[in-house]
Amino acid sequence: MRRARCEAFWRLLHLLGGPGGRVSTIRSCRSADFGAVFELLRQHWPEEMFREPALRGVFERGLASPRQRYVCAEFDSRVVGFGSLTVKSSLRHEGAIGHVDELVVDHNHRCRGIATLLMQRIEELAVAIGCRQLQLDCAFHRKEAHTFYRERRFERRALLFAKALREI
Repeated sequence: MRRARCEAFWRLLHLLGGPGGRVSTIRSCRSADFGAVFELLRQHWPEEMFREPALRGVFERGLASPRQRYVCAEFDSRVVGFGSLTVKSSLRHEGAIGHVDELVVDHNHRCRGIATLLMQRIEELAVAIGCRQLQLDCAFHRKEAHTFYRERRFERRALLFAKALREI
């Protein structure tokens, strides 16, 4: 369904003269990218109440962490996609496991292969770090995302359980 909509979208754009821009780069994020990443997160999770100063601190710590990788997609020199990878040690898997924490693309730039490019870069990073597996979680209602991940050979294997902890 999603693929058919994307193909129809691109056929229409081609008939109308095309979108005019291209993804120029998938690159590591920098501190200066925080504003664009913040807006992508707000767009993707509009029901969340993100606290910008707290999120900025988390972003900066992630940039400095050897266990975290952030990647951005640029379209006409503007950040339109973001992905994050966290590396954890797993006794059960006998080594490092990569977890995709976020993968978001600006609503106006979907169906252009940006998420695919971000995911490919995340996978390359995970392999280079020595991860034995790549994992992620995805909300039940994001059916199109489920299809996206299955097309990239992710398997549905478990349920995610979460519990909110009170702040200290």
